[in-house]
Amino acid sequence: MSIRNNATFTVIDETDGYIVVNKPAPLQIHPGDPKGPPTLWHRVCDLLSYEIANGGQVSIINRLDRETSGVVLIAKNHELARLFGMAMQERKIHKTYVALVHGWPEWEEQTLDAPILNARDVQTFDIWVKQIVHPQGAECRTAFRTLQRFEREGERFALVEAKPETGRMHQIRVHLHHLGLPIVGDKLYGRSDRCYLEFIETGWTEALAARLILPRQALHSSRLELNLEGFPSGWDAPLPEEFVL
Repeated sequence: MSIRNNATFTVIDETDGYIVVNKPAPLQIHPGDPKGPPTLWHRVCDLLSYEIANGGQVSIINRLDRETSGVVLIAKNHELARLFGMAMQERKIHKTYVALVHGWPEWEEQTLDAPILNARDVQTFDIWVKQIVHPQGAECRTAFRTLQRFEREGERFALVEAKPETGRMHQIRVHLHHLGLPIVGDKLYGRSDRCYLEFIETGWTEALAARLILPRQALHSSRLELNLEGFPSGWDAPLPEEFVL
């Protein structure tokens, strides 16, 4: 089957049974508010309207935050949706991310074991979704590797590869913040979580731009590996242009 194009996302690979896309930020994966803007799910349904009309479906296998870009695997039928879902549970699908962070890591490689839980479980907090590293949290493990260090206008930045070995909410963002390397543009786990509340109240402003640099968190799903016989070993999505400051 030939690869089709869509103005919202890039198709990386496609067969009769699945489609792999490079999702941009800030496109949301699934619909939440029925009156909300179109999501990746809506866009893929539009693209696969013929397949859906003939008994197909759209099952998004790996989910990314709205402000995270990169590789997304989508099954077109029930059989592959079940197969890929089981592969995810059995950890036969491996994800690699690249983050643009403030600061320079003092290490080339590091694996962080640091449990995570919701901040409100252990303290009074005004942000419902924020996660923190805490000894009472669930097991959480991420392997990091420094890819590049550079400076812009006297400030230090780095590109860091992250491979999560567990699947906790906001895992990479929380772990990098814990290491003192907050992700550029991250409103919640960046240099100040007040940016998150301010953005909810005011939207994107020049004041936020001055503090965050980018309007999205600089986290990108660069590779998805699939350890299943009969399928490609993996798919890659190039680094977004905005990561080059």
